[in-house]
Amino acid sequence: MSISVISAQNFGLPYLSAYLDSLGTNFTHGANFATAASTITLPPSIIPGGGFSPFYLNIQYFQFNEFIPRTQFIRRQGGIFANLMPKEKYFAEALYTFDIGQNDLGAGFFNNKTVEQVKASIPDIINTFSTNLTSIYNLGARSFWIHNTGPIGCLPYILANFLSAERDAFGCAKPYNEVAQYFNYKLKEATVQLRKDLPLAAITYVDIYSVKYSLFSNPKKYGFEKPLVACCGYGGEYNFGSVLCGGKVTVNGTDIFVGSCETPSTRVNWDGIHYTEAANKVVFDQISSGAFSDPPLPLNKACYRNA
Repeated sequence: MSISVISAQNFGLPYLSAYLDSLGTNFTHGANFATAASTITLPPSIIPGGGFSPFYLNIQYFQFNEFIPRTQFIRRQGGIFANLMPKEKYFAEALYTFDIGQNDLGAGFFNNKTVEQVKASIPDIINTFSTNLTSIYNLGARSFWIHNTGPIGCLPYILANFLSAERDAFGCAKPYNEVAQYFNYKLKEATVQLRKDLPLAAITYVDIYSVKYSLFSNPKKYGFEKPLVACCGYGGEYNFGSVLCGGKVTVNGTDIFVGSCETPSTRVNWDGIHYTEAANKVVFDQISSGAFSDPPLPLNKACYRNA
């Protein structure tokens, strides 16, 4: 379960439907353009041959650009699908949420780039993000809720693949988290500039890194255990290996289904990359208050621009 799903629950709204859902989907409460393994910049390899989504941020923007006139065309046509489309005024009134960037860092790390090389690529990644957000603004969007990226160095897929990386006091890979922190520094810089460039926008920067890192630094506070170990996976110290969650592994001639741990509600990490529903709930409860936001507005006030 993602934070956007928990957000919908919190506000008493139905879950957002994917843009690529078939005809008949109700988009009156919004649409989700995100895909698994998506990046801001063009990824080095694409599923199924590679590990990343073909729907990187530029493509998501083009899809949104097409979504607006298509929905209004359907509304004008009338009929049974008209009321499933958003009204034109909703596009200016909507809150546009972004949680993207971690996969750009991961793509660099797993494309044989050094930590220093990945760090050097971040300004270009952030520039691409700013360009896309500006393009969405030019289509009429006015309210933006932007997550920074989380502590990638605490995730099992990094820990299991980069065993020699220096660990911090909580067992996370320190240099990889430092790259994430630099990404967040440049992203916050970009939001400051975007506020100047887009005077009608309400832009909220959300420090999701700090909240997520607290799950690893103080898991007992939230009722969690084994924060660095994947709940659904197989192999090694971090329960993450060549066979992923939902796959099969042969042990002593017997096929074993790679399934969930017994108590997912007590775990931080689900499959080596994503967080569990329980962890996402903790994160949402903290960030929705505005305590980790700049400006410090709760989520239900994120559409209000400071005068």
